[in-house]
Amino acid sequence: MEELAGIIVLGIFAQWLAWRSRVPAILPLIVAGLLVGPLATLYTPSGTKLINPIFDGTTGLFPGRSLFYFVSLAIGIVLFEGGLTLKIKEVKETQRSILRLISIGSITTFIGAGLAAHFIMDLGWSISFLFAGLIIVTGPTVIAPILQNIPLNRNVATVLKWEGILIDPIGALVAVLVFEFISSTDHSMGFTSHALIQFAQVVVMGGTLGYVSGIGLYHIIKRELVPKYLLNVFVLAYVLLVFVSSDVLAHESGLLAVVVMGLVLANKDVPRIEEILSFKESLSVLLISILFILLAANMEMSELELLVQDWRPITLFVFVALILRPISVFVSTYRGNLTLSEKLFISWVGPRGIVAAGIASLFGLTLADEGVPGAEYITPLVFMIVLGTVLLNATTARMVAKLLGVVQDVSGGVLILGANDFAITIGVYLKEQGRMVHLVDSNPGHIAKARSAGLEGIVANIYNTELAEQYELLDVGYLVALTSSDEVNAYAIHRYEGIFGEIGTYRLITVDELKDPESVQDDRIFSFTEDFINLSDADRSSATVHEVPFSTAAGLEALLMRTATDKSVAPIFVKLPDASLTPIPKNPATLEIETGATYHLVCLGAELAAPVEDAAAKAEEQ
Repeated sequence: MEELAGIIVLGIFAQWLAWRSRVPAILPLIVAGLLVGPLATLYTPSGTKLINPIFDGTTGLFPGRSLFYFVSLAIGIVLFEGGLTLKIKEVKETQRSILRLISIGSITTFIGAGLAAHFIMDLGWSISFLFAGLIIVTGPTVIAPILQNIPLNRNVATVLKWEGILIDPIGALVAVLVFEFISSTDHSMGFTSHALIQFAQVVVMGGTLGYVSGIGLYHIIKRELVPKYLLNVFVLAYVLLVFVSSDVLAHESGLLAVVVMGLVLANKDVPRIEEILSFKESLSVLLISILFILLAANMEMSELELLVQDWRPITLFVFVALILRPISVFVSTYRGNLTLSEKLFISWVGPRGIVAAGIASLFGLTLADEGVPGAEYITPLVFMIVLGTVLLNATTARMVAKLLGVVQDVSGGVLILGANDFAITIGVYLKEQGRMVHLVDSNPGHIAKARSAGLEGIVANIYNTELAEQYELLDVGYLVALTSSDEVNAYAIHRYEGIFGEIGTYRLITVDELKDPESVQDDRIFSFTEDFINLSDADRSSATVHEVPFSTAAGLEALLMRTATDKSVAPIFVKLPDASLTPIPKNPATLEIETGATYHLVCLGAELAAPVEDAAAKAEEQ
């Protein structure tokens, strides 16, 4: 009991430590597992592990094949959640470099790593190419903390984030197929008709059952055949049922089936898919926390000694991380739209992730149990690649980014919290001004409306910390809270100002503050004259944004006086002569106006004519 509780407590603590230190969670998880596992034999009085998943093959937390079953089911759930993130339309819309990186780059890595493992480590061809398939993946959970800590330019950030998202299930699928081929050929990789038939059975059964099951689950959810309170656990049970059923029909086809099922759902308009994905993410965090402490603890000191006492594993790591990765990137991005500096940085950042380590342990356990020569190398070698690349990239990425000049000066994107009607209208205007605009709302209908207006939308609850991990928001520098709740707006700017408000953070003024705006001490106010109701009324009057020119302080004051009595129009920005936008200050007289320059008052709602006072003043100057 103490060991089971200790694994969960230690795993969640490692996740928290990763969040606080902004490093990939896999790093503290594996270190914690090693400390209570093989490394514990160095400091415990009895020379035994503090946590021993399998002891002498029959006793321990998971005696016999129990650990294999747990790892298999856990990886199945994690891969299903990974499959839910892969949308075909995203592949079509991404840059040519990304598409080539996940296709040509994956093939280059697979062939190069397979040859290296064979000739450097003297492993058989089957184990060498299984290792190669496992290290194709980079993984979004590893890339995210690195990108969130470094304001990379848009080209580099886009390539890295989409490579991590797309290549995770692709790499897992390649590894699964290689594993299935090894199993179906009696571990020899021999090309026999019987082996090919077995291999085809695995691919056909896993792919077909995954596709059919995905379509079936889609219709179950769409027709609301399961009540809302049971939906998440029903999907979990459904995934496990598909996994086990596929495995029974064709041995070891379960992983392929759940990946395909996730892909099918990801590319369907599934109702409440965000709820399902959120639940699966939470479950994956718990499973991953338990899984990697167990897997790291299950390693033996002899396996660790294998890595440090032999020069070959280090040589393999250097080749994979410092030679093969750059070759893969440069081949994939040849004649692309990336600069040399951008290619060099992408070549440097290629950390392997959770899927690689998890599937490596699963396959390593299986093949070693079946007596496949060289299988004992799979887990330690992949763990070495994972830990080595994570440490290398997490500690040096910022320095390398600055040296190569791929850090952007400012993040000019705008994040609007609350996808109500006037927020969408304002977002469309900002997009027309060249801003990247993202809207966040917990209401899927509001986000659907924002997307139909051509804006980027994310269904999320701001009280959920996953918002800070969204890849889409890497370029955000402005945070604007425009929800109808004063409490939500206040919490949002307090919670996310340091993450998304690098340049500016603003919230709506409250009803009480609007009664006496002069007494408001907070300078993070979107408008000192318009609250949620006023902006909504103006948008209902006319869902448009227009610009009214002025060139004097008197002209601006005249415009603001007219808007104060006309609820069909609401001033929201001042557009400067250089076309940049700034919020209207509490005291408009403090706005420095350059003589002879033309400014614009940006208004939401009904049309507003240019001020007479401003026109007269301009005539006098002429």
